[in-house]
Amino acid sequence: MDNKQRALELGQKPVGGLLLQYALPAIVAMSASSLYNIIDRAFIGQVVGPDAIAGLGITFPFMNLSGAFGAAVGVGASTCISVKLGQRDYRTAEHLLGNTVTLNLIIGLLFMVVCFIFLDPVLRFFGASDVTLPYAREFMQVILAGNIITHMYFGMNAVLRAAGKPRHAMYATLFTVGMNILLVIAFVWWFRWGIRGAALATVTSQTMALCWQMWVLSDRRELLHLKRGIYRLRADLVRNILSIGISPFLMNVTSCIIVIFMNNQFVRYGGDMAVGAYSIANTIAMVFFMFVIGVNQGMQPIAGYNYGARKYDRMWRCLWLAIASATAILFVGWLLAMLFPVQLARIFTTDPTLIQMSARGIRLNMLVFVVVASQAVITNFFQCIGKVRISIFLSLTRQLILLLPLALALPLWWGLDGVWYSMPVSDFLSFIMTIPFLLWFMRKFKYNDQR
Repeated sequence: MDNKQRALELGQKPVGGLLLQYALPAIVAMSASSLYNIIDRAFIGQVVGPDAIAGLGITFPFMNLSGAFGAAVGVGASTCISVKLGQRDYRTAEHLLGNTVTLNLIIGLLFMVVCFIFLDPVLRFFGASDVTLPYAREFMQVILAGNIITHMYFGMNAVLRAAGKPRHAMYATLFTVGMNILLVIAFVWWFRWGIRGAALATVTSQTMALCWQMWVLSDRRELLHLKRGIYRLRADLVRNILSIGISPFLMNVTSCIIVIFMNNQFVRYGGDMAVGAYSIANTIAMVFFMFVIGVNQGMQPIAGYNYGARKYDRMWRCLWLAIASATAILFVGWLLAMLFPVQLARIFTTDPTLIQMSARGIRLNMLVFVVVASQAVITNFFQCIGKVRISIFLSLTRQLILLLPLALALPLWWGLDGVWYSMPVSDFLSFIMTIPFLLWFMRKFKYNDQR
């Protein structure tokens, strides 16, 4: 298929088939990533021990913070590229690709240097104790050393999806996950390199995948490809990328803040073992939420293109199909969490106390999991069409405005259970607050159409 025709099909083919075409590779890739997360943590928990699981949980805020900067560039650039392709402004789309590469290099390097300098104090702030600090430090030293690779890898995958190559993005992720699993088995189980081996497996596999991504994007036959003259930063393009990327950036930053606060609350009310339980419960929830991220990634180029092309009926149909798909996925996750929490916890540890705490945490964390789907898709939808302020507000509502005060107040009455209860309560309240924004936006579109 002609490269321009591949982009134009976003505004021509049936929306249901397009969403399946774009979301399925992303879902496959995300499910593979979920599988890796399970295997990675299972090896660490079973081979290294429960303290290592708790130490890994301490690193979640670091990973979220790194992801925040990566998302600011990757998601912002891919959304801009989708809209420009919808407007058939191919030259600007190419310069957006080049600016994405440059921004990832600069931000990735700065993040790595600053975090290396303040690594131990930051990990202490994140909730590390004398027991968990060595594990968290060993893991993050390797991850930070490969931070530029990680930023570039995720940024190029976002560009591939926006350029009409969802399968290539899927292949890159599947390769990364498969290689990651093999290297974790070798480094953690065979060589006994511990938690440092797990981090080394992650960086090595992403490096190999990035080399392939850059090779694909260097093909001159492609609509978007790397070439001379597109890497110099342009103020207007950087402004557009970051103005849209600020929404996912703030989502990840607030996730970082929340995990820091929650880690400290769990340490305060339940000790290091509670942090380990939180790490396990979070991993299980993210396994299913990764599918929703896959649906959102599939929706992004379709909604962005059709919004740019003013084909609003196709844009709305894409949104409804994405909400239905994400809800069905999280219903399956909710069902498994309610019926088999002990079995899920046993994947990660053989410690009876940690199993018991994790099983209860899995159930409470995913109590209203189904409604999270609509909230996540609608928030992402506003981001896809450039309605950044709405997307930012909805993101902050769920993670910061509601969860933070609830996690502070509820433990005063219910102790450790109160920390767990704060998560489903905030999820449900944020869902309730999302619906009026969507209804308002729908009425606004109907009013404009009538005029």
